[in-house]
Parts: sequence; C-alpha cells; structure tokens
Amino acid sequence: MASYTPKNILITGAAGFIASHVCNRLIRNYPDYKIVVLDKLDYCSNLKNLLPSKSSPNFKFVKGDIGSADLVNFLLITESIDTIMHFAAQTHVDNSFGNSFEFTKNNIYGTHVLLEACKVTGQIRRFIHVSTDEVYGETDEDAVVGNHEASQLLPTNPYSATKAGAEMLVMAYGRSYGLPVITTRGNNVYGPNQFPEKLIPKFILLAMRGLPLPIHGDGANVRSYLYCEDVAEAFECILHKGEVGHVYNIGTKKERRVIDVAKDVCKLFSRDPETIIKFVENRPFNDQRYFLDDQKLTNLGWSERTTWEEGLRKTMEWYTQNPDWWGDVSGALLPHPRMLMMPGGRHFDGSDESKSASVVSANSNQTRMVVPTSKSTGTPQKPSLKFLIYGRTGWIGGLLGNLCEKQGIPFEYGKGRLEDRSSLIADIQNIRPTHVFNSAGVTGRPNVDWCESHKTETIRANVAGTLTLADICREHGLLMMNFATGCIFEYDAGHPEGSGIGFKEEDKPNFTGSFYSKTKAMVEELLKEYDNVCTLRVRMPISSDLNNPRNFITKISRYNKVVNIPNSMTVLDELLPISIEMAKRNLRGIWNFTNPGVVSHNEILEMYKSYIDPAFKWANFTLEEQAKVIVAPRSNNELDASKLKNEFPELLSIKDSLIKYVFEPNKKT
Repeated sequence: MASYTPKNILITGAAGFIASHVCNRLIRNYPDYKIVVLDKLDYCSNLKNLLPSKSSPNFKFVKGDIGSADLVNFLLITESIDTIMHFAAQTHVDNSFGNSFEFTKNNIYGTHVLLEACKVTGQIRRFIHVSTDEVYGETDEDAVVGNHEASQLLPTNPYSATKAGAEMLVMAYGRSYGLPVITTRGNNVYGPNQFPEKLIPKFILLAMRGLPLPIHGDGANVRSYLYCEDVAEAFECILHKGEVGHVYNIGTKKERRVIDVAKDVCKLFSRDPETIIKFVENRPFNDQRYFLDDQKLTNLGWSERTTWEEGLRKTMEWYTQNPDWWGDVSGALLPHPRMLMMPGGRHFDGSDESKSASVVSANSNQTRMVVPTSKSTGTPQKPSLKFLIYGRTGWIGGLLGNLCEKQGIPFEYGKGRLEDRSSLIADIQNIRPTHVFNSAGVTGRPNVDWCESHKTETIRANVAGTLTLADICREHGLLMMNFATGCIFEYDAGHPEGSGIGFKEEDKPNFTGSFYSKTKAMVEELLKEYDNVCTLRVRMPISSDLNNPRNFITKISRYNKVVNIPNSMTVLDELLPISIEMAKRNLRGIWNFTNPGVVSHNEILEMYKSYIDPAFKWANFTLEEQAKVIVAPRSNNELDASKLKNEFPELLSIKDSLIKYVFEPNKKT
C-alpha cells in the first residue's frame, strides 16, 4: 500500500469542531508538516479550539472565507500548499430548513472556489473533501448491511443536498481535470469543543442546568456516534494511506436511538429521564437511520478505539470543566435553533477578530494583513490511476501489464475467477482500483473450434463471468474496459465485401456460425444494460511479436493454405495504448476497436515476404475448401472504425499501421 507524505497542508474550517481535532493531532504528531488553517470564524467556530497548536512553529491561522477566490489562490501559491483537507461547511440540519441559501453558498460555492483554485495553480497532490453520511439518505430500518461507498446518493434535507452537490463537483474536477481527490462520508461525531447546537453537547449543557432535554418526534431515530479523537485518527489514516479517486466511509456499527442517548446523559447527571425528557415537534423530515459500511477504511488499518461509555464520560467532563467555552449559547439550546451568528468571546488572547483576512502565526507576535494577489496559471494535475487487470495468462492481458509498467501506471492482476463473485469482490476491496480491464475469457484451444465441444465452459467464462464482473464494477462505481470481439458479423447484402461499407457499433450482430461468436454477441447485448462498461470489439489481433502463436500473422504464415478475404484487424501495438487512454477519458459504450480499412490475407503475406522472408511462399484455397478442415465457420467482415478515428484522429489505417508497428521493426536487412 503506497503511503503519501504531505508537506504543506491547508485545512479549511479548522476552528470548528472536527477539523480542530484533526489539526491539533497533525501538529502534535508531524512537526515537519506545515499546517495552514483557513476559517472565517462563523458562529460555530472558536479559536480556542486550536489552543494546543498555537505555540507550534509549523502552525499558521488565516481568518478568511473559502468563497474568496483571490484569497484562496494567494494562500495556495504563497504557502506552497500541496494538500487540502476541506472541512469548512454549514452542517446543522435544523439551520438548513430555515436558511438553505446560506448552505448552498458555503457548501457548494465555497467548495467550487477551492476546486477552481486547485485547477488553476496545478500544485495540489491531495484534495480531501469531507462530506457526510446524510448524502445517502435514510437506511432501511431492517438493513443489516450499511451503505457502502458506491451506494446511491439520496439526500433528504437542504444540508445533505448541498453536501451531495459539493461531492458531484469534487468528482467532476477529479475526472475532468485530474485533480487528486478523496471524499469521506462520516457518521455523527461527538466530543470536546463541539458547538452545542448538536445533540450530545446540547443535552449535556441542558442537563447541567437542570433544564428539559428536547427530543424531536418520538426519539426512535437511530444514529451512529464516533468519538472525535477516533475520527481525527481516521483522517490521519486517509491522508497518508487513502487512494486518490476513492470515497471512504468513516463509521461505526454501534447504533443508538436518540431517546437512548438522552437517557445515557440523564444517567451521567443522575437525572430522572421520565421528568427531564421532553418530546417536541419533529423536523420537517427526520431521517430514521443512517448506517455505514466502513470496511474499506478498516482495510487501511483504522479502527474505532473509544467505547460509547468512555467517550460520553470524557465529553461530559470536558463540558462541566469548560461551561463558558462558547459564551452565551442560549439560542443554540432551543429545540429548533436557526442560523446563529454569535460574535465575540472566541479568540486567542491578543488576536483581532475584526479583520476579514488576517494571519496568526507562531513565528510572529503581531497580526498582519493578507494581501491577495492575482491568479496564477498552471498545469492541471495528472490523474492518479490504478488498474485491475483480468486475463493475466492471456495475450492481451500480458501486453496490458507490460504497457502499464512502461507508462508507470500501478496495476495488479486479478486473482479471482470471473464466475466467482466473492473472489472478484475480494480483488476490488484489496486492490482498490480506479479502473478494471477485462481481457479474460475463452477463445478456444488452439482455436474457436474447441468451443463447439465445450459449450458450458464457454458460457461460464464468456457470458456469466463477464456479466458478474460488470455487475460488481457497477456496484463499486468502477469503469470496466471489456475486450470483446468483432467476429459477430459477416459480409451481407447491406455490407458487401469490398464495398467499404462497414458494420457500425449500433448494428445488430448477424454471424452465428460459431458457438464462440454466439456467446460474445449474447454478452455484448446484455452489457448494454450496464452504463459502466466500455466494450472494445477486437478483430484478428496482430502485434510486432511475430513469434507469438496467437498473432494473426504468425498463424497464417504457418498455414499450408489460406483464404484470401479482406477483413478489419486490430494492431495491438497501436491500439492497446489507446485503450488505456480511453480508460483515462472514462469512455463508455461499444467501440469498433480496429484500425480503419481492411486488409486481405494475401496483402499481409506479401508484406511478410517483402519485409521478413523473401523466399516465403503460400497457397490459397476457397471457403468451401476451408470448411472441410475446420469445425465452425469463421467470421469475415469490415467494421466501421470512424467513431474511434474521430476520438483519436492520429489512428493509422490498417495497412499503414502494419508497416509502422509490425513490419518495419521486424524488417530483415
């Protein structure tokens, strides 16, 4: 597992609750990291949350808004920021019902400003976007498996909708501009320093004052709670071990009803829950349950350490020792608080909160103004990739691995068999790829005639296995590059031999002469229902390795007799690198994956004679004569490669590609 080491980290919203614990932890554990905090000190922020970091030489605080593009650009450039941990957000659901536009401004627009600054400066190596479990919407009450990272997003309130919208922007910048993004979705967090609009600190402060504990509805809503230091450790783990392009749930399987949380707080303060708990009007919509599958994060080495009883006790002790930490919070303790702007009383001694953009640094005893500069241009980051390849022992699978090594793309071969769903899931969970390449399947031993007498095995690999892999990839939000075949067509009245009219991607297969082709046509049709699949129709593959027995040129050069029919063909030396580029572009659908034009057997062998063996001789025979020595008929056709040519204008015609990639490199002098 590759480890990432940042140098200069910008943490947004770090005067708030969760981010302050993350900041203090990183300052404490990594003195070589420079931590720059950007926070506008909204009502739920408090500079005292950062007191443990104040005296550290590697800490700097900047008061400012993430919505200020000039300020964000200035900080990224002047502080040489290479890593962003984006926590800043409006997060209280009740507030979102009363002032939803503020949530759109902060959570969506603010995130967009950050992303655009990252694109412009071109220097960010990690962008960790902090989201919420609420983007998944409600979990079924009887569900035994939590939402995994590829689950559908179904937000139910304005707050979670803005967080889902921000996630879409983050994902888009990752895909469009190669920004190295990671997204986290977390359960409820509790602990010291939390602003008391949230459930647990609100209950504690109310219980301290002998006031009723208000519960929305009947209190049967279920939530999962994680202690703040455990969550800070999770972010430490994701920062160093998280895979770019991935989402990580930060969760716990220990759930509690809101009514049970209230009773536990009552128990700590020796209060009678029957008299102190008060049921109030419910929210406009109150999700019944959030439940996460955190296995992916657990695989990185993180685990929850603090028990509920221990965490709640620590939290209670902190609030009883710091009752005035937040000043006057009477408005936050209401059953249904709205947007609270609570000025003053939350700053370091001697600091000046009246400045809209100021810096507090351990290297200086005075506050100095930040002067934003103009934007800078830069080159967008290249995307970080990791391929999972099936078909290790196959020709194309082996060549793909060689290409990845040459291009410096991390990859691993799948260990699971395509028809074994559990083994495929294990591969994806262990390897955590960004893309999956499937070049596995049955073509026959030594040729497609084998499939005629091994139909069950052919179906199992070519149909069931391929569909299983596609389905699992979709569940995990992965694009599958599927190497298929163009041997599902034959020349007909609408596409006569020599006419130059090729079969297009949308044409219906018309060749059923071999069982192999039947299975490939069948699975191609079924794969149309999967929008995460890119199907590449390969035909009569050729490579520069003329000793490989699977190479079409090697085959026909060893035959006593050959037919002479023009066909579309695939020069792998040119087209396999294009398949990698197609994965980077996240292209989908069906593609005729051949070089433009056709070439006949005789034309290839003439080139072979000219470049390789001047003494080479061969003889032709007819299709009727060929039929006497093979079991299943063979497909002959021309595929229209204009779609691929339009996407990759540099793609050579089949004859030019054969000369450049095959015959010139092997030319005998």
